[in-house]
Amino acid sequence: MPTTPPGVLLRVVSPRDAPALSRLQIRNREHLLSGAPLRTEQWMSVQGQREVIAQGLAELRADRQVPLVIEADGELVGRLTLSGVTRGALQSAALGYWVSEHATGRGIATAAVRRIVDIAFGPLRLHRLQAEVLVGNDASVRVLEKNGFVQFGLAPQYLEVGGSWGDFRMFQLINGAWGAEGA
Repeated sequence: MPTTPPGVLLRVVSPRDAPALSRLQIRNREHLLSGAPLRTEQWMSVQGQREVIAQGLAELRADRQVPLVIEADGELVGRLTLSGVTRGALQSAALGYWVSEHATGRGIATAAVRRIVDIAFGPLRLHRLQAEVLVGNDASVRVLEKNGFVQFGLAPQYLEVGGSWGDFRMFQLINGAWGAEGA
């Protein structure tokens, strides 16, 4: 497994992150279309980001989401979210992440995913993580594969990205340490 590059940190998103996230969303609008839905101007605005953050924090309190920001060397460079946290017999969550274009290629996303795997399979006591990647987004595939995720399927026309329905590769990672203590 990869090691974390110095200076990469995950932390729970905060309302004070709204201005920086708004700037990143606007600056990275085209870059983010490699795997995210089209976003409205309102959604990308500071107020829109405040609303996204408030919703994420409410979902965190309800144990349905873990909304995080990714920082590298003290600079906010992206987001990482565990969503759809499901307890009971499934003990699973969906992983989504993005890193600003200026921060790509430095191992930041790989390190952030490694850290969330440790959290998900440690304190959160999850059994499985799932992630979906738009066909052709090879950089994101490499991030997942470096962290032990394996492809288990293909979902045609799975999500509307960039204005059209995209085919997505489906990946998962199973907690190999899961046992009686995780039940």
